Amino acid sequence: MVSRTVTLMTAVAFAAGLALPGCGRPAPLPPPATDEAHGHAAGAHGGALISVGRGSYHAEAVFEKGGTLRLYLLGKDEDRLQEVEAGELTAFVAPDGATGADTMTFRPEPQPGDAKGKTTQFVATLPKDLVGKKVRVTVTNVAVNGERFRFSFTNEAADPAGEMPAKKGTDEERALFLTPGGKYTAADVAANGATVPGVAYKGVRAQHDDNPKPGDKICPVSKTKANPKFTWVVGGKTYEFCCTPCIEEFVVTAKEKPGDIKDPKDYVK
Repeated sequence: MVSRTVTLMTAVAFAAGLALPGCGRPAPLPPPATDEAHGHAAGAHGGALISVGRGSYHAEAVFEKGGTLRLYLLGKDEDRLQEVEAGELTAFVAPDGATGADTMTFRPEPQPGDAKGKTTQFVATLPKDLVGKKVRVTVTNVAVNGERFRFSFTNEAADPAGEMPAKKGTDEERALFLTPGGKYTAADVAANGATVPGVAYKGVRAQHDDNPKPGDKICPVSKTKANPKFTWVVGGKTYEFCCTPCIEEFVVTAKEKPGDIKDPKDYVK
């Protein structure tokens, strides 16, 4: 299923350890820039193999005729399937090199032998206008064994690049970020420049670090090392995140479950 509007990231995504985080929160969360993808190496299903979480896990992306895209989750050993929670995953998809991106939803499709409530496979459909083109897909956030990751790939080769594609502004985004609610105030909207993260941080590269050291600030959503380039004011206080999707999920929480928001000083490794 493809959405031309922003999907509020409330489900646990599949990601680099593969959060995808988030950003959510989010994906996604991408493997560090030093991670090595497997180039054009083919997996068991003929797709491209992707290193996730510094090789702690892997994924195999299979682009099928007609626009179907399958993701198989694998362990450190690429021959082993890796089960994760059977929730939907949010991803960005865009022509390779483009600055704007649409959102796409991966739905769980458990394989025979997967435990109840778990899956090793997700399936999505590319937007019709992108079928047959070279595209870049960024899974924003996935949880594996209590860790969250994000990762990117193209239909020509696996790609662990860490840059977040800039999303197109939507009515849903503006409604989320430009209207107060819960712990997110009108003063916060003004302090954030009365804009949305996808615009405020367009073109800013997100370099995730899945192994923060004691004392490091961590992203409130992905729990990876926070990036001081990605900040957002909530409740009159400035928080640091790993990427823009995590800002989105955090603001959703601030508006819907304000009691879950902690002080910035509490988000430290």
